[in-house]
Amino acid sequence: MPYRLIKKEGAARRGEFQTVHGTVQTPAFQNVATAAAIKGGLSAHDLKEIRAQVMLCNTYHLHLRPGDQVVADMGGLHKFTRWDGPILTDSGGFQVFSLAKLRHITEEGVTFNSHLDGHRIFMGPEQSMQIQANLGSTIAMAFDECVENPAEYDYAKNSCARTARWLLRCKAEMARLKHEGKAVNPDQLLFGINQGCTYKDLRVEHMKQIAEYDLDGYAIGGLAVGEPAEVMYDVISAVEPYAPADKIRYLRACTAVGICLTALCLAATPAMATCSHGTASSTLKT
Repeated sequence: MPYRLIKKEGAARRGEFQTVHGTVQTPAFQNVATAAAIKGGLSAHDLKEIRAQVMLCNTYHLHLRPGDQVVADMGGLHKFTRWDGPILTDSGGFQVFSLAKLRHITEEGVTFNSHLDGHRIFMGPEQSMQIQANLGSTIAMAFDECVENPAEYDYAKNSCARTARWLLRCKAEMARLKHEGKAVNPDQLLFGINQGCTYKDLRVEHMKQIAEYDLDGYAIGGLAVGEPAEVMYDVISAVEPYAPADKIRYLRACTAVGICLTALCLAATPAMATCSHGTASSTLKT
């Protein structure tokens, strides 16, 4: 079991997350390296010096440049960045969300225009897993749809169902890639993502559903995309009791350091969190 709960006090959890690239002491803050580099010019050596534990890189941006096949040919992100600790790759779903005016969503996946040169790109669960297999990250995120808040209830409900179906496709594709020896990291882990906008009933039912898929970890996504911070805390608190107790939890994409820390410490104790603003801020202060 990758995650080991060491101590629990109220809702707060202290644990360890074991990976092929090292053990993460949780709760932990992930440093955002969108294009495999930390803003401000921090090197892999610098990250070690400041005791960073996890680096986060982005599937969509690395697919566009330098290209995931280029990274694979170099031996994966660890050799590409010279960072030997755990790396988590985002699935690209949030970036697709941010390109709302340029995208078209179907059951198969999403067609959208590159923000670089406008060329058409298709990405679905299988493509996201293939790219992340080339990147060789420690943890791959499942491909999901991130819906802006507020959203119509019916749309949010249908999106949750689609995200759950996409998750099963991600799991199947990762298993295929490993079986066929096409993954740079054969020990790559898969995290599912809870969605449901700010509708607590949708959030809870979606978490119950994906908890049955026996994944390596579970993220709470689709927050900090338009709703007040207090609403985000309420949603996290509602969902947390239904997340598997023996699996690591991950709060995605907080918009500010204070909000991120409050969510970690007060709302519902996810074990890992990311905040690009926090990475930029800490970099500038270093």
